[in-house]
Parts: sequence; C-alpha cells; structure tokens
Amino acid sequence: MSARLRAAAVALLLWIGPANAAQSAQSADPPPLTNTRFDEDYRYLLSPEARSGATWERFKAIPVTEDGFASLSTGLELRLRGEAIRNSSWGQDEPRNDAYGLWRALPYADLRVGQGLRLFGQLIMADAVGKLDPLAPPDSDRIDLMQGFADVNVPLGDAQGTLRVGRQMLAYGSERLISIRYGANVPRAFDAVKGIVTAGPWRVDAFFGRPIQPTPELFDDGRDARRSAWGLYATRPLDLGRGGSAGLDAYYIGIRNRSAGFESGRANELRHTVGLRSFGKAAGWDWNWEAMGQFGRFGSGSIRAWSLATDSGYRFTTLPLQPRLSLKANIASGDSNPRDGRLETFNPLFPRAKYFGELTPIGPYNLMNLHPSLDLALSDAFSLSASAIAYWRESLDDGVYDLAGGLLRSGAASKARYVGTQGELVLSYSSGRSFEGLISYSAFQPGSFLKDSGPAKTIHFAGMEAVFKF
Repeated sequence: MSARLRAAAVALLLWIGPANAAQSAQSADPPPLTNTRFDEDYRYLLSPEARSGATWERFKAIPVTEDGFASLSTGLELRLRGEAIRNSSWGQDEPRNDAYGLWRALPYADLRVGQGLRLFGQLIMADAVGKLDPLAPPDSDRIDLMQGFADVNVPLGDAQGTLRVGRQMLAYGSERLISIRYGANVPRAFDAVKGIVTAGPWRVDAFFGRPIQPTPELFDDGRDARRSAWGLYATRPLDLGRGGSAGLDAYYIGIRNRSAGFESGRANELRHTVGLRSFGKAAGWDWNWEAMGQFGRFGSGSIRAWSLATDSGYRFTTLPLQPRLSLKANIASGDSNPRDGRLETFNPLFPRAKYFGELTPIGPYNLMNLHPSLDLALSDAFSLSASAIAYWRESLDDGVYDLAGGLLRSGAASKARYVGTQGELVLSYSSGRSFEGLISYSAFQPGSFLKDSGPAKTIHFAGMEAVFKF
C-alpha cells in the first residue's frame, strides 16, 4: 500500500472513531419522528444523563460495543386504514363501489459505527383486506425490503460528505416531483446511489436510481426496468429575523421512461426538469411556491412543458381556534396539439400520494386548480380542515390523467374546460410523539368535460386511519 493510501486509511479510521459522549449529551430533546426514519439520530441517549426514563428510550441507542463505538437503534411504524368509495372513476369502471381495510408494518434497525459508518435496514409488511381485485401495486407487499443502504461519512475540508448506496426512500422539497408516496399503503423506494454534501448553510444532493416495483409475494420486489431517474438538488435556509424563517431550493431532475404514454401516444421519454422553490413563515404568513420547466425528447419529437404551484396561508393566532386560511393555486401545462411532434404535457415524475387531498382521482397533468382551505385548532390534540378544489384543463386538446400518468379521458371527447369540483373534511388527532389518526370525507362532482366524455357520477370517499410510531 502506498504512503498516500495509508494516510487516507488512517484519516478515515480516525473519522470513524468513537462518538464523543459529551457531544451526544448536549441535548436531551428527542428528534422528531419522520416518515423515512433514517434522519432520526438517538446517539445522545448513549449518555445516561440524557435519558428521561421513557419506555421507548430502551430501544434507541443500544450499545453494541461497551464504549458506544457502535450502537443500534430500532423502531417501528404500524398503520391501520379503512376506506370506502362509491362511483370510483365517476362510474366508468365496474364494480363502482368498494370498502376495504389496509394495514402495514415498517420495522427498522439503524447501526452506527462511530461518526463515519452506518447501516440502515427496514422491512415492509403490508396488505389489503376485502378490497376488490385487481389490487394496485401500492396496495400489497406482504414481506419485502423497504430500505437497505450503507452510509459512509467523510470530511471534505470545511464541508461534510456522505455517500449512500442501496435501497432508499427519496424525497425532495414539497414532494411534488420526487416523493416517498407515504399516503399509499406501500411507500416508494429506489435502488439508488446518492451523494450528500453539507457546506455552511447549503446542502446539495446528487443521485441516480431506479424505482422499485412492489409486488405482493415474499421478497420479490425488483427495479422498474423501464424507468430511471437522476438529479442534483440544492437547498439552504434563510433567516428572516423576528422569528421568521425561509428557505430556497434549486434543482435539476432527469428521467427516462422507455414506455411513457400520453394523449399523443406511447414512446420512449427522456425528460429534464429544472425548478426553483421558495418557502417560509413570517408574521403569521406561510408560503410554498415552486416553478418548474421541462424539456427533452418524446419518441422522435421534443418536450416543452411547465408548471407553477403555489400555497399561501395566514394563521390568526389571536382568534379562537387559531384559524388558518390558505389558497393553493396550481397550473400544469397540457399538449396544445397531440399531432405536431412536440409534447407539452407536464409530467410530475414521482409525485406524492393523495396529491390534492385524501381523494385524488386526477393528477397534475394538463390541469389548473384553485384550492381554498380553512384549518381550525380544536384543541391541543384535534384539528379540523375544510377545503374545496375546482379543476380545469389547461389545454382543450389534451385529456385528463390519473396520478400515475394513465390517460383517464381523451381530450378529443369534449371542448369543455371545466373538469369538476371536490370538497373535503378532515378531522385529525395527534397525541404526543407516537400516535396520530384522522377521519375524512370527500366528494368529487364532475364538471362539463367529464359529463361530455363519459359516465359522470359523483365520487364519494370516506377514510379512517390510525398510525403508531416509536
């Protein structure tokens, strides 16, 4: 081994060396419970002085070596959900009514060796009970690997670098384009390589991966051979003073889909997305605005698409129930001429589940919508949200798509712009760190485009959910 290689090895071993117990004990506040779980760090509990005596602490920061050089954290998420739907797809598909239960368990183990090495593993056990066939891929995955990756952390001068390799959940920004699909019964994962660099206020991620296609049987999930994704995502916080905070994201995301389908047909898709996002809170206001442009190739033609998404709100903290009024306004381009060799339909890539609410029969393709909401804090544990959503087509020559990108109704069927109106009520409950639940009711009343293009019955949807995490 050369002297240079020996020096590099020694430096890496020193970095991987034992965690500093004094640093671990600086704060006894537990990290927030996340949906991905791998961002939670419990090594502060290696110091007995940092423990509060809570039962869950015994499952976190378990010393593997006597000095805490290596430690193990374990955890679990359990979710039970019931759903009932009437007139799914506005009565177009048979049978039109269904009621069923969904359950999932997500146990994980997180092994950390000093400051430089980490192994994370998570299983999924999920299924549907009483749901009419055929099941969709996000409904059932009886036992499989949800996440399994290795991290290597290395110092980069004044910066910090992490290389992550393996099966992992990817989520960025508002999860409009890259999401873990948490609301579905089976979240989304990728077999991916990701590099993370943190320098000052900036964090920059670079990744390449293929999405995992869940299937119901035991340990049989594999990569989606048709699709791949890569990107560069940069984010930094901004201090507004006087208790305000904000952030800025800038990104590029590329995808290839060897069999993509739109109103204009099916072909190989190579699409590039560039975007900017601004978000924050100040003086009662909150905002989350994002602009996206897309270009690339679709078959032998070109891609030119765009989207603008905004979410703005204000909370009246001095009024009873602390009401928050908000308005989401979104527009996603559609194809103005499916026969001209240029695809103008915006593609949300890998969007979050329940994109517009608990009921999401359509996706953000060729769409404009206005979404006013009222949120009320009924108590420390209960909150109530009421919202209405109006949908229109952006292009009268393009159709309406579902969240996965499937064409629901062709644009050739009608020249009407108005798609429909949705109303929703959600009662939410949250108790401490570990338990949360909700009850929801939604209705989608078809507009003139759906009435002109096929069956147009009002969709009714009810859901009930309980989630336990530790």
